[in-house]
Parts: sequence; structure tokens; C-alpha cells
Amino acid sequence: MKVLTKVQSLILVSLMLLFSFAPVNAQEEEDDNYLNVGGAVRFNMLRTSYEGPSTSTSTNATLDTWRLNVGAKHSGVTLDFEYRFYPTFNTHFLKHGYLGYDFSEDLNMQLGVTQVPFGNLTYNSHSWWFLTPYYIGLEDDHNMGIKFDYDASDRLNIMAAYFRQAEPAGPAYGNASFGGPGAGTYSYNVIPDGDLNASIQEHHQFNLRLNYELFDGTFVGFSGQRQGILNTALDDTEYGNTWALHLDSDFDNFNLKLQYTSYDYKAKDDAGNTLDRVQMGAYGDPYYGDGVAASGDLITAGLAYTIGVDWGPISSVQPYIDYSYYSKDGSIELEGVSYDFEDSHMLVPGFLVSAGNIFTYVDWAFGKNHAWLTDDFGTGFGIGHTDDDGVPIPTEDLSWNMRFNINVGYYF
Repeated sequence: MKVLTKVQSLILVSLMLLFSFAPVNAQEEEDDNYLNVGGAVRFNMLRTSYEGPSTSTSTNATLDTWRLNVGAKHSGVTLDFEYRFYPTFNTHFLKHGYLGYDFSEDLNMQLGVTQVPFGNLTYNSHSWWFLTPYYIGLEDDHNMGIKFDYDASDRLNIMAAYFRQAEPAGPAYGNASFGGPGAGTYSYNVIPDGDLNASIQEHHQFNLRLNYELFDGTFVGFSGQRQGILNTALDDTEYGNTWALHLDSDFDNFNLKLQYTSYDYKAKDDAGNTLDRVQMGAYGDPYYGDGVAASGDLITAGLAYTIGVDWGPISSVQPYIDYSYYSKDGSIELEGVSYDFEDSHMLVPGFLVSAGNIFTYVDWAFGKNHAWLTDDFGTGFGIGHTDDDGVPIPTEDLSWNMRFNINVGYYF
């Protein structure tokens, strides 16, 4: 009779244990499988007060968006998918859609269109409006690639990601000079623009985010991003570095978010010249003409306070105030005189009312040189507003533009 070696015996015992537990594990895995379908419908009621006189359309009501959400898990692989429709902008697009897998309790992978691990997550703001970083592609950004999320200890979280390109775009509309990858996306991306003679698009991006729980409820972090901007006419990619320091703190019923961001979208036009502005777009529409400064710095701060109530279906009210300051690099020369790009400001006081599945944001969004808060959409994030001679108007001389907005959303 052949005597088993120690190694063979160990293999045999391991196989016996594996097969003895296999049915149980399979049953547990089957019990973990799920398929959830949901979505949301949101409506906007608004009143604008911008540079020009009020008109009959200054007060308006719109169907903001409706969306479809699917979440599923099978054989340990998860699916998270969200598709949005924006009738007001005549566009629809994928917000995110990825396959996920947990290698362990501490390590997760997401493959597909997923949120970029940068800055305070999930959002760096409290209002429905977000803050200026969102409008230049640096808050709640989503791209196509692979991301790893690792809890290195009880207090330290590490995220690393590689994104080959921006997320797929839905329908876009605009002027004849607009072409290539569309602006019909949820996130703001660098896109081609004939006015700037730039056949550019996002291409190859690397992210690293470190977030540490300093003490209970208070997280401090560092985010680094190296993003490539490809000029397809030159077949050349320029790489810029972007980074942020961030803090997200819960204490009592307060939440405080602070962030400093420095970014650099290095890009060249079709003649090989370095651009001081790039074109960006989302929601089916690019920022015509003015574009976005290719580099700059942003400071954001937001404070919210949650009040629990028992007012019929209303369970809580959360007043907040969010602010962002945007300093841009770059200048324009007119008749031998150089003018710096003008700064931008955004201030959003408001409150959130939670009532079961209904969430209502009431916002007063104020802006100076803000591309959305103006009669001249798309102007403000590059040179800034100018006079009739094209000279940038000093930010301190601009009045605050304001949009009062009520967004009512039912989430199911």
C-alpha cells in the first residue's frame, strides 16, 4: 500500500475541506444575489435675476431630469448603472455604469464608467447646485476606466484609478465649430473646439486619493491627478498635474467641508501652441467662446446643519451655505495692454427638506463670472465678462447674479 507523503496528505485534506464547504458557500453566494431597479423624477421651479432685464421666461418651471437605476449582484460580481434623461437640454446620457468585485472586505474594484477619486466624496458641497469645481470637471467627475478602493487600516483609505478616456456622450447641440467627442455628458470634460483651433479630448488619466480619519467623524485627505489631453490633429498628448487638500468633518449635527484645489489642463492647439483656455462641455452644451482657464486654483467651503423634525412626512431640514473662490492663470493682450483673467465667485445658501423618498432643495445661487449664472451662458470661467471693447471687467465691479431654485425629486 502506497504511503501518502505529508504534502499529498495536506492536499487531500484541503480538497476534502473545500468540497465539504462548497455547497454551503454556493448557497450563501446565491442568497447574496440581487437585482434592484429604481430611479428618480425631479422638477425645477426657478427665478433668475442676471445682467439683463427680467422677461417672461425669468420665472419658469421645468422637468429637470428622470433617470433609471439598476443594481445587481451575481456570483460575487456587482453591477451599478444609472442613465439620465434631461428634456430641458434635449439630451440623455450614462452617468455611471460599472462592474464591481470585492477581493476582500477591504479591497474593491470597479471597472467601467465610475466616479473619479478626487477631493471630498461623494460631493464637495451640500446644495443641488454643487460648487465651481463641478463646472470645470473637478467635483463628482466620472470617466471610463478602472478604480481600486482599499481600506489600509481602520482609519486610512486609499483609492487608485486609471481612466483611459471620458465617459460616453449622448446627444449634443451647439455651433458648427463643435465636433468630436460630444458634450452630452453628466460630468464636465475637455472637448474639441473649432473657435480655439483645438482638436483636443481627455486621454489617459491617473488618480491617487488618500483619506485619513483624524478622529471620529473628521477626515483629512490628499488627492493627486495626472491627466492627459490628446490633440488628435497632432497625435500628441500633454500631461498636467492637479491636486487637492480636503477635509470633511461631522460634529454634533454639523457637517463642514473644506478643500483647496490646484489644477492644470495642459493642452495644445492644432498648431502646437500651448493653450491658456480649453473648451469644456456637459448636458449637451459646451461653453462657447470663453471656455475655461487651462490652469488655476480653487478654494471651497461648505457648512450644513441637520435638524430632525416630525412634521408629518418631513423628517429633517438641513440648512447650508456653500462658497467657492476661483483664481485663474492666464491673460489677454489688447492694443499692447495685458489683462489678467478675472476671478470667479459662487455662493449658495439654502436648505434641504427630506420627506420619505422626496428630497427638496431650496437654493439661492449667487455668482460672479459664473458660466451658468449669467444671461450669456458659458461666459465667466475663462477671461471673464468683458466690456464692448473686449476688456475684462474687474470682478469687484460686477453685480451678483442670482438664481432662486427649488428642485423637488422623488427617488424610488
